[in-house]
Order: sequence, then C-alpha cells, then structure tokens
Amino acid sequence: MAMASTERVILGSIAFAIFWILAVFPAVPFMPIGRTAGSLLGANLIVIFRVLTPDEAYAAIDLPILGLLYGTMVVSIYLERADMFKYLGKLLAWKSRGAKDLLCRICLVSAISSAFFTNDTSCVVLTEFVLKIARQQNLPPHPFLLALASSANIGSSATPIGNPQNLVIAILSKITFGRFLFGIFPAMFVGVVVNAVLLLCMYWNVLSVQKDVENAEVELVLDEEVVSHRFAPATLSHVVNSLHSQDQFSGNEIMKDPNGVFDSSRNFNASREAANDHGSLQMRDKNVSLKTVDEREDQNFTSCEEKQNFSEKWRRLLWKISVYLVTIGMLISLLMGLNMSWTAITAALALVVLDFKDARECLEKVSYSLLIFFCGMFITVDGFNRTGIPSAFWDFMEPYAKIDHAGGVAVLAVVILVLSNLASNVPTVLLLGVRVGASAGAISAASEKKAWLILAWVSTVAGNLSLLGSAANLIVCEQARRAKPSGYNLSFWTHLKFGVPSTIIVIAIGLTLIGD
Repeated sequence: MAMASTERVILGSIAFAIFWILAVFPAVPFMPIGRTAGSLLGANLIVIFRVLTPDEAYAAIDLPILGLLYGTMVVSIYLERADMFKYLGKLLAWKSRGAKDLLCRICLVSAISSAFFTNDTSCVVLTEFVLKIARQQNLPPHPFLLALASSANIGSSATPIGNPQNLVIAILSKITFGRFLFGIFPAMFVGVVVNAVLLLCMYWNVLSVQKDVENAEVELVLDEEVVSHRFAPATLSHVVNSLHSQDQFSGNEIMKDPNGVFDSSRNFNASREAANDHGSLQMRDKNVSLKTVDEREDQNFTSCEEKQNFSEKWRRLLWKISVYLVTIGMLISLLMGLNMSWTAITAALALVVLDFKDARECLEKVSYSLLIFFCGMFITVDGFNRTGIPSAFWDFMEPYAKIDHAGGVAVLAVVILVLSNLASNVPTVLLLGVRVGASAGAISAASEKKAWLILAWVSTVAGNLSLLGSAANLIVCEQARRAKPSGYNLSFWTHLKFGVPSTIIVIAIGLTLIGD
C-alpha cells in the first residue's frame, strides 16, 4: 500500500497517537478520560481530519467480532450466577497439600477457565478468593497473584473466545474453533507447566516457609443455609369470667322458716358450685382445642415452607444444569465449525429465556464500555492503516520475518512482542494480522494458518511481560488492592521481575509446538 498524502499521514498519526496514549495510560494528567473515551476521541479525530469518511468509519466496525464478544460476556455472566466460578474456587482449596500444590492448582484452574470463559472474567472472579487463601495460610500473596494473571493469559491463547485479540484473529483468518484449539493447545499446555515451574523456582524459599498456625484449614466461601423461622403473634384467648358478688342473705329476710331458709341456701350454693365446675371444664376444653389448632397451623405452615424450600432448591438445581448444558452445547457447536458470533449470541439468548425473568439485571453487567472501546479502536486503527505507515513498516520487516525458517519466526515473534507491549495486543493484531497472513499465504496455505496462530500465541503471552501488558494483569492488581479487609498491592517491579523471563521462555518454547 502506497503512503497517503503528507497531510493525511500527519493527521492520522496524531489521532492514533492520542488513542494509543489514552489506551495505554488511561489516567494521564492532561486528559484523564479513560480508555473508552480515548478510543472514541481517536475515532472522531480520524473522521474530523478526513482520514476516513463517515461511511468508511462505520464500515470499519467489525460486527461479527462485537457479536462474539457480547455473546461470550453474557454466557460468562450466567455461568457466574450458576456458581461455576465458585466451584472452581473450591477446587483450589480442596485437599490442598501446601503452598506449592496450591500454586500449581491456581495455574491449572486459571488457564482452563480462561480458555473457555476469557482471561478477564477468570481474573475478576478468582482474584479475591486466591488472596483470601494466601492470607489464611500466612503466605505472601504475590506468587499466587502472579500465577493467576500469567496463567490466565497463557491459557486464554488456546481458543478464539479466550481473549479479544483471539476473537479478532479467528474472524479475520476464518480459522475454525477446533483447528484453532488443536493448533495452539500443545503450546498452551506446555507453557502453563513451564510458567508454573518458573514460579516455583523463583519463589521456592517463600513457598517453603512454615505456617504460623499448624494444621490451618482453608475456609471456603460457602452458601449459608438460612433457616427461616416463622414469626407470628400468639393467638391469645382472653376469657372474661364474671364473678358476681354473692348476695348477703339474712335468715330473717329470706324465709320465715329458719329450716327452709337453711335448706334452700345450701341447695342454691351447691348448684352454683356445680355450674362453676362445669364452666371451668368448658374453658379447659376450649384452651386445649385452641392450642391444638395453633399447633396444627404451625405444623401445616412448616410443612408448606419445607415443601416450598425443597421445590426452590430443585428449581435452582435444574436451572444450573440447564446453564451448564447450554454452555457445553455452545462449545460443541463452536468445535463443529458453526458461525462463532451467532453461536455465542444464540447461547446467550437461550440462557436469558431459561432464566424466565427480566434479563435487565444480567444484561446490565455486560461491559458495554469494552464494546464501545472496540468500535472506536476499529475506526482509529483502520484510519491509521490508511496512512500507509503500517504497510511501510511491514514491507521493511517482511524479508526478515518469513516463517519458513527459524530465524524468520524469531524475528516475527520479536516484532509482535514489542508492538503488543507498545501499542497493546488488539491494535497490533489489527495492524499486522492481514499483512502477516498474506505474507505467509504466499508460501503455502498451511503457513498462513501457522502465521495466524503464531500471532495469537505471541500477542497473548506478550501480555505477561509487564503489569501494563494486558487487562488481566491490571484486573488482578486492582482487585487485590481493593480486597477487604486487607488488600495487597502488586507492584510494577514485582511483576516485571517475573514477567520478563517467563514471557521470553514461554513464547520461545511455545513457538516450537504450534501446529501447521
């Protein structure tokens, strides 16, 4: 592609530079507007500077990528509601045999969950749990946080739905889900193992420290069983007995005959006592019957409540199973080569329907700011491509980056590694993807596929180089810092000290295992 006019080159470069600064450093003092607004600003400048027309800008937005990203986010939200990530968290602490065993488990669980549910999601839901386990075992958190973030990045490289740049690569290259998975899986698996070994070697002494409390058990965050007690006012039966004062009878006033008076008074008193006894018996019977009625009402209410709780538990269990089955169906459909965007959207809508209630609460959790960021980035990167600078750069590097020999693969990997950390991985994929694929395609069809997979592998693992290399790293750092009651600050240098050797070694080993 020939270079554009000098004016378009300068203005397009300015727009892209503003986008890049705000994407890499979202809180710069002179314009702390964040990544999403920075992306929109860059896109707007591309149109204002007439690098792209408004119609060309709209056409630059890749709807299949946005659809796939949206669908996978909705599915991840419903999986989180179905407690899948809680079960993964329990797996970390189940019969743990010490700090080294825990670190290896974190690497494995983080990698697997990130491959199928994106690295960002895994880091969001697992960071606080990992931090809590480390605190409870009186261990320094940073080896475990590094294990979580680095393994999430490595694991996410194995599938098109593992991270945003893989989504872009899968759509642009038209590589099926299955071919993508089987092409990178060996490199991913070995990469996770090597990463865990490096962590163990670097932090062996730290992980060997004896715990202050012997036989300390890791407390799992379980659902509390709430026993519902019915509180109802007591039914009180107030019976008012009118005790009439006895009339004072004088013998002379009642009867003239003293004997008659005596006899009739005694008979009257006896009959009155019998009536009182009969009334008290009736009151006792009434009290007993009222108590029996109350007890029966309590028993009936309790049985109804138990039945309701039982039915609720079964309903939730069936719903969870439905969520898992829909997710498995989505993965099988992706492996069968069905359209990835519409498969993810269909699975998301199936979960919405199965939930059988207003989906607003779940849909509001979707990261719409990320979708908007992608829209702005598509326009900005396409505008920068139109300036001709990326093409000129690739024309210079292409003779040295042929993947038909080891030296060319190494040069290509270095270029991707550097650009991924300078311009971020997704813009790097958008800038180089088509060019790298076309260059390798001139060699053979198999080489073209391998070039795309190398781009996916290197651009993803490159995120482990520094704390700013990927969103997953920043998520782990921020989640750990905000964790209650006591957070932990994962510093830039702590990450860099491990990230540099790990990234270089894992990328180098993985490049030898990526399939054609």
